[in-house]
This record gives sequence, structure tokens and C-alpha cells, in this order.
Amino acid sequence: MALTHRKNHKKDPESGDADAEAKRNEEEEKKKYEGEEYDVLLRYVEEQKQKLKNKKDDDGDKDEENVKYTRKWYTPWKKTKVESGNKKVPSEWLETDRQKGLSSSDIDERRKHSGFNELESPSENQFIKFISYFRGPILYVMELAVLLAAGLRDWIDFGVIIGILFLNAAVGWYQEKQAGDIVAQLKAGIAMKATVVRDGKEQEIEARELVPGDIVVLEEGVTIAADAKIVGDYDDKDGAKSKEILDRHEKTKKKGNNSDSDNEEDENDDDGPDKGPSVMSVDQSAITGESLAVDKFIGDVAYYTCGVKRGKCYGVVTVSAKGSFVGRTAALVSNSNEVGHFQIVLGGIGTTLLVMVIAFIFAVWIGGFFRGTKIASPDQNNLLVYALIFLIVGVPVGLPVVTTTTLAVGAAYLARRKAIVQKLTAIESLAGVDILCSDKTGTLTANKLSLNEPYIAPNVDPNWFMTAAVLASSHNVRGLDPIDKVTIVGLKDFPKAQEMLKQGWKTNKFTPFDPVSKRITAEVEKDGKHFTCAKGAPNAILKLAKFDPATVADYRNQAQGFATRGFRSLGVAVKEDGKEWELLGMLCMFDPPRADTAKTIGEAHDLGISVKMLTGDAVAIAKETCKQLGLKTNVYDSEKLIGGGMSGSDIRDFVEAADGFAEVFPEHKYQVVNLLQERGHLTAMTGDGVNDAPSLKKADCGIAVEGASDAARTAADVVFLDEGLSTIITAIKVARQIFHRMKAYIIYRIALCVHLQVYLMLSILIKNETIRVDLIVFLAIFADVATIAIAYDRAPYARQPVEWQLPKVWIISTIMGLLLAAGTWIIRGTLYLENGGIIQNFGSVQEILFLEVALTESWVIFITRLAQEKGTPNVFPSFQLIAAVFAVDILASFFAAYGWISGPAIEHGGWVDIVTIIKIWGYSFGVTVVILLVYLVLNKVTWLDNIGRVTRSKRNEKLENFLTDLQRLTIVHESDHNGSYFRFASGGSGSATPKNSSSDGNKGDGKDKKGQAKDAKTKKDAQDAKSSKPDDKGKGVEGGDKTLSDHAGKGDQAIQQKKEDDQPKRDMSSKGKPQVDTKPVGQGHNSLPDEKTQPTATQGQSQKTDEESSEGTHVEP
Repeated sequence: MALTHRKNHKKDPESGDADAEAKRNEEEEKKKYEGEEYDVLLRYVEEQKQKLKNKKDDDGDKDEENVKYTRKWYTPWKKTKVESGNKKVPSEWLETDRQKGLSSSDIDERRKHSGFNELESPSENQFIKFISYFRGPILYVMELAVLLAAGLRDWIDFGVIIGILFLNAAVGWYQEKQAGDIVAQLKAGIAMKATVVRDGKEQEIEARELVPGDIVVLEEGVTIAADAKIVGDYDDKDGAKSKEILDRHEKTKKKGNNSDSDNEEDENDDDGPDKGPSVMSVDQSAITGESLAVDKFIGDVAYYTCGVKRGKCYGVVTVSAKGSFVGRTAALVSNSNEVGHFQIVLGGIGTTLLVMVIAFIFAVWIGGFFRGTKIASPDQNNLLVYALIFLIVGVPVGLPVVTTTTLAVGAAYLARRKAIVQKLTAIESLAGVDILCSDKTGTLTANKLSLNEPYIAPNVDPNWFMTAAVLASSHNVRGLDPIDKVTIVGLKDFPKAQEMLKQGWKTNKFTPFDPVSKRITAEVEKDGKHFTCAKGAPNAILKLAKFDPATVADYRNQAQGFATRGFRSLGVAVKEDGKEWELLGMLCMFDPPRADTAKTIGEAHDLGISVKMLTGDAVAIAKETCKQLGLKTNVYDSEKLIGGGMSGSDIRDFVEAADGFAEVFPEHKYQVVNLLQERGHLTAMTGDGVNDAPSLKKADCGIAVEGASDAARTAADVVFLDEGLSTIITAIKVARQIFHRMKAYIIYRIALCVHLQVYLMLSILIKNETIRVDLIVFLAIFADVATIAIAYDRAPYARQPVEWQLPKVWIISTIMGLLLAAGTWIIRGTLYLENGGIIQNFGSVQEILFLEVALTESWVIFITRLAQEKGTPNVFPSFQLIAAVFAVDILASFFAAYGWISGPAIEHGGWVDIVTIIKIWGYSFGVTVVILLVYLVLNKVTWLDNIGRVTRSKRNEKLENFLTDLQRLTIVHESDHNGSYFRFASGGSGSATPKNSSSDGNKGDGKDKKGQAKDAKTKKDAQDAKSSKPDDKGKGVEGGDKTLSDHAGKGDQAIQQKKEDDQPKRDMSSKGKPQVDTKPVGQGHNSLPDEKTQPTATQGQSQKTDEESSEGTHVEP
């Protein structure tokens, strides 16, 4: 190829010359728009259409920008894309024909794109799960031992250690998978269903099978299975009406946008775009907290997990569950990467044991250096062999697997009792719970309203009263709410009312319960006569008209009587066209406590658990329920949690001492949990709605009760499929049993590590002698294989909340390990006696030591499984544990009797005679009895029993008062002709608008006095609650910082009181000029200057409230 001189080289577009490229593009642009006028115009339209399409594609590509990448543990050299599950759904997927629906061929493609319609996917790669059982500090040490054995060419130990690793992994994987399968089966039984149109026909499928573009049928009484855009009424099969409504909506929307500035005086434009008639009403209370059903129009989105209250229509699924409103909310409180407390405990124990191993290895290596021990020879007595031995005995390879197996078996046991454990570590939290905040309805009560004897107004036929009540109820028997259901079922006791309903009644209009009017109304007719029936809150019915005063007085007395007894009452009235409203009477309903609740609460108290009732019902109903359940009646309305003026320490005392709260909203639940946790309590919280998710996540153990929403289940640690408090208490007992098994195994395994490490270190340093590596490996196998059966042991449950008390665990384990080492040294010492010591006829030192270690170590598990807490009775061990331990003991005896793997022996081939074996069994039993006595004594020592316990109900008044005051303060910015000001204001002081002073003085005084009276009542309630607490130490406001607690959260009221006291002085000195207050920011909220010590010059000045004060930082304009 010829070379071209640079100066002679001609520029061309392909060479990358920018000027030439721009010129070429300009020429192409001119050619593109040459030709006939309309041809050019159409080409331009097509070009713009393509640009818009490409822009949409670019928007879809933006999802890639939000994709997260992570390095998997099994591929650390590369980053792996993590699917977010929120991919953008192509717009054409949502244009499904409502009559045909999706075809079966469309489903797979869309599922690959969006996944299953569920908040969390149950699928898990089982191979990756199995491999995970080879990960962790303890297992890495054993894998290092495998490499070391291979380096020493000790192939027997190499194979056996690998066998131990695989055996542990297989057992752990199988047990956890088995528990997971049981939980999956239970979850499948509570799966949500949905009615869809597919392949031209309606069919019912599981909600998780839905994909974007599916046509779903939404009707009264069903739960919406996915975010769905409403496309039309159910009767509008071809979509003609809905298309007309959507076109009209778009036109009015454009018209409204164009005429905003021109038609300000046109009142018709204030109504906004014409959406057409409402096709459906949806209960969104689980998401938003608003109890009023929301009207939905064509084109609106109906949200996942909400309930349909009225109407029947078609909707198209717009997004899968993870990308829905509820899914995004659940993702905020879900974190799969959380490390539970149990993992932290295990990690700490493993790390400590690893440090001990390294220390012991260094010790024997230093001793070996002085002895001249070689690194790799001879075969059974060199530095690398020492390291291999200590790696095997010092790190319990079975610790993670045995504890996981114990948790998995316990989780499977709980699942059979209708309690699904979402994550295994939640069992530990459940075992330590000391306060249970429980819902009333369905948990403490039966959630089955019963109709008591109603109140019938004078001269009213009871059958007509019952007929009107049923007419004012929903008649959709598939989706009746509890109140309408009990009303309709109540007809069974009124045969004549049933006959009346058969006389040709017709419902023209039905208005569901409205939380604003607190009524249900129905417009009905019969034989040409029109009636309006109403049912609702007693006071709401009285507002319909002016009824007879005597009847009203009697009606009110009955309503008060019902409320005092904890009954729920509903008034009933009827109005015939052309006549006045007639008050018919009042229904009386009650949700009775469950038959076993009172007994279960007593049992909870015996277990050291305080039960607090949180309910949305009125205080009177809550107190009546408490009386029937044997709870104390220190129940208060939730307003005192947020609106009260108590100091920080007082409000925490108040929450601790209260037996429950009424009229509770989800934010109150969160606050109760937070305050109790700040006092050191482990708290369990029950909930069922989407808006309960934050409090369930905040609680140490969140419990989703029966019938809970998907979001609540996702946030909860434990999901219950059965109603009642007894299920929860049973789960706590089982959790404590599981905790006891794990703690017993950990004490046992630490003791074994200490035993062999101490004995072998001293043996190597003193005698340059050790137990053969082959036998050490089998000791490790016996220690783990036998104790896997502890997962099936019959364990006691503690009578108080359990704790790890790690210092106590280490002290007891170390003492037991030292005693075991002493026992082994004694039997080794007897072998130096002239008569052979423990040897009767003949025996090998290696096999005798092996048998003694195997027997004493295996029997120690029967000691550590004994109850450690006071008052906890012991139970006999399970058959599985006894059989596993004695099977290992017999196998170890065969090893000793026949000299298996004992190495070269001087005589008898390493065999041990049967009499010597029996003597070793007897000696080992004696060592075990000594250790048992020491163990029992240690558990009786008071200081040891208290060491490591977490302080619950801890109190720090100054810090709590400070934090609460800080939360109640806000920084307010004001400006006037002098400049801008920043000041602190109490959170309860309202807006920053100045209050009227002299002109509205009377009103202000009255309002302030009412506020002070209310605050005084709140204070009194707190003191009453604390005085009823059994362990009351007399500490209230008086015990803390007076300056903070007396005025905490009451800056406005305190200053207003001062204002009232200084009223005469203000009148006399009204001509005085106000002076600038130079107090530090925020001081006025904590203390008031003493009137007597206040300077004379300022006595006549008007004391300003937070609303009026400008104290703070002055900013020049």
C-alpha cells in the first residue's frame, strides 16, 4: 500500500474531519425536505413520530441506570447485575382487549420481564444454598485443615475432614429446606386469588400469577390483587362508553388548561376535568389511614391490597407487586441484608475460639522450638501436625449447622401450629420478649360481633325496627362487613321481620358507611311508597331531625349505658316520603373475648410478659374488655401519647405503666414501640395493615396477625395464620425452648474446645505427647453427630424472658472445660503406676485416652441441657438425644476394644480389654457427676446469675426530658419591618401567626384554661398509672430535673399563665415601651423567671407567648 504525504492527503468525510461531516449532514437535511409540499410534510410527521418512539425507548433504558451491581461471594472477580424488579412496562402491553384478555402465549414473556406478582420471591437456588454451608470463619478454619492434611499427605484425615464438612452441610441444608417447604405450603394456603380474563373467558387464578396487561375483574368485597388501571364498567363489554368518557375527560382537561387565565369568573371551570360517573369505591385505609372509601373513575388506578366497597368493573394490571405503591412501601422497611443478633453472637463466639486456637498453636510451637521438634517429621509428632490437631479440636465445625438445624426444626414445629417464621433469627427475638403489644379485635376478642338485646323506642314494632336495620345494610353477602353481617344474621330471631322483607322491597340507592356523617343510608320502596332508612352512630342518628325529647332522653341514657358496659351501639331511624324522621331504636353489639384469652393472659404474666392492649375502639369499650380479661383498667386514649404535655421521662413511665391505649392509629403503635425500646424492653407488636409495617419492622419481633395484608406480612418477623393470643403465647414458649437448646449446645461446645486444647497443650509441652490426629478427627465427628439430635430434644421453657448472658456462658464453659481436662490428666497419670492404674489386663494409651474423652464429652450435653433459670422445671431428655449419645459411646468403645486407628502399638495391637473399658466407663461417669455438681452450684451463685443481663426499664430522666423537649421544638422564621427573625417554638404551639392579645383576651384565657385543665388531667392519669404499678418507686416529676420536667412541652401554657398573672401590671403600664429580651434561645420553654426577683424595669412589660415572641437570632434584611 502506497504512502500518501500528509500535505497532499485530501480530507474526506470518512476520515473523521468535523467540518466535512457537518457539511455532509447539512446537504442530506436539504435533500430530505425537497419534493412536493405534502410529501415533505408527511415525511416530517413520520420523522417526528419515530423520534417520539425513540424517546420512549430511551425512557425505558433509564431503568438500566438504576440497576445495582454487586459482587457475589462465589464470583468476587466480577460484578453481577441485581434485578430491581421495577422494570418499566411497555405502554403497548396495557392495551389489552377486555373481552379477550391475554393469550396463554403472552404470559411467559411478560413474567420474564416483571416476575411473579408478589412482594418477595420464595424461589432460591438450592445449590448456592448448599454451598453457603461451607462459608464462615469456623468453616474456613476446617477447610484450612483439609489443605494442611493434604500437605502432610495424611489422606485418611483428609478424607474424614472433608466428610465432616459435607455431612454438616447436608444435614443443615436438608433441615432448613424441610422447614422452608412446610412454610411454603402454609403460605400457598393463604394466597390471594384474582378473577382475570384470559383466552376470551373469565377464570380464577392465584394473584401471584398475574402479569402486566392482564384484565382483572374488580367487584364489591374482593381485595385488589395488583395495581390496576380502571378501564371501564363491567357492563361496558365493548368499551364504547368508557372510550366516550375518556375522550370527554381529555377534552375538558385541555379546555381547563387553556382557559385557566381567561375564565377566572366562570364557576363551571372550577369543577376540573369531567371524569364521568364514579364506577367504584375503594377502601384505601390500609395504605393512607383514611377510613372514608375513595371514589374511583375510569382511568384511575386501584391500588394493590385495597378492598372494593362498591361497584364492578374491569381493570388492566399496570405493574407487578414489587413495583406497586404497596411494594415500594414494603421495600422501605425490608432489608434482607440485616444481620440478626443471633449471627452476631455466633460470630463473636467463633472469633474468640479462633483467637484461642492461634494462641494455643503459638504456645506449642514455642515449646516445640525449645525441644527441637521438626516442622513436618516424624509423621505424628511435628509442628504442622500440632497445628492440624488444634485447628480440628479448637474450632467446632458443627456449631453453625447444629444451631441452624435447631432453629429450622423449631420453625417447622411452629409452622405446624400456624406460626410462619419469616427468618430463623426471629425465634431468638421472640424468646426474649418481655412486653407484648396486642390488638384487641381478633387477638384478645373473638372478632365475632354478637347482637345483644336492642333498645326499641316506645310504640315501635320490634319487627319493623329490625326490618329497617336490615334495609340500611349492604346486601352483598359475598362481602359483608362485620356490622352488616351481624345485623342481617340477627333476623333469625325475628321471623315476622323476615316476612316483611318478602313483601317486594326494592333498593333504589345505597350509600355505604361514611366516617364523616357516621351513617349508612338506603333509599328503598315498596308498593309505590318510598322510604329512607338510616343506621349509624347514636348521635349521628339524632342529628337527622328533632325527635320527641322524652324519647331522645331515654335514647341517650341507653346509649350511655351500653357504652359503659363496653357495647357498641347503632341507632336506627326511618323516613317515609312526606313525613318526618322516626327514631326506631338502637342495636346493641359486642365483640366478646375469646374463651381462652383470660387464661392465656394469666399464663403470659407467669412467663414474665406484660400484655398491653392497643385498640381503635373507644376507651369505655377497651376498659370493659380489660375487666373481662383480667387486665387492669389503666387504659387511656392515644391523644395522651402525642398531644399530652408530660415530660420525656414521665411519658415513658406512663407508657410502661399503662395497660393499654384506645383510639389508636398506626403512628401511635410506632411511638409505643419506640418508647418501650428506649427503656430497654424487648417488644413484640401485632399488626395487619400496610400502615402497620413501620411499627412491625421497628419492633424487636413484629407479628402479622391472621388476615394481615401482604405488606404487613413482609415487614413482620412472624406471620400467624390463626386468631387468638394463645397462638402467640405458644410460639413464645416454643421459642424459649429452641433458645434453651441452642444455648445448651454452645456451652457444651465451648467446654469441649477448652478441654482438649488445655489438655493437649500441657501434654505436648510437658511430655511431648499427643493424641493421634486420626483419633482427634473422630472425636470431632462424635461431638457433632451426637449433638445434632439436640434439635429434637425435649427442652424446658424459661419462666422469664431469656438472654444470652455471654459472660456467664464463657465462665461456666471454661470451668467445665478445665474440669474435663483435669479428668483426662488424672486418667493419664494412673497409667504411670506400677500396677497399670486403670488398666486391668492390657490396653493402649491412645485408645484409653480416646475412650475417656469421647465418653465424658458426650455426657456433658446432658448437664448443659438442664434448666439454668430459677423456677424452670427440668424435663427428661428425648429418646433421639439419648439414642444418638449412647450410639456414639458404643462406637467409641469398639474403637478402644479393637484398637482401630490407634497406630503402632507395642503389644496386643492396641486393643483394650473389656474390664478396662468398663472401668473407663465408671471413671467417666464419676467425672461427669463432679462436673454436674459444679454446674448446679454455679447456677445458684447470685452474682453469676445476674452477670451479663440487660437492664430493662432503665431510666435516665435528664436525657429523656431533653430528647422529648428537642422533638417538640421547631425553628420558626418570621419577618417584619425590622428584619427577619429565627426563634424556637413548641411543637404544639401551632402556626407562627401572632395571637390576638387584648381584644380577644377572654377567648384566649378560656382556651388556655381549658388546655391547662386537660394537661392537668393528663398528668393525673400518668400518676394514677404509675401508682398502680407493682414496683413503683415513687419517682415521678418530683424525682427529676424540675426545670425541665415541670414545663416540658408546655411552654405556651406556662407563659400564658404568667401572662394572666401579670394582667393588672400590663394594664397599668400599657404605655411602656417593650424592651428586647436578651435571654438565650430556647430558655423560655424550660423555666420562668421568679416574679419577685424580676427587675422592676421589666415588670410592666407584656410577656409574649411563643406565637408573639421574636426572641432568637436577628437577621438584617
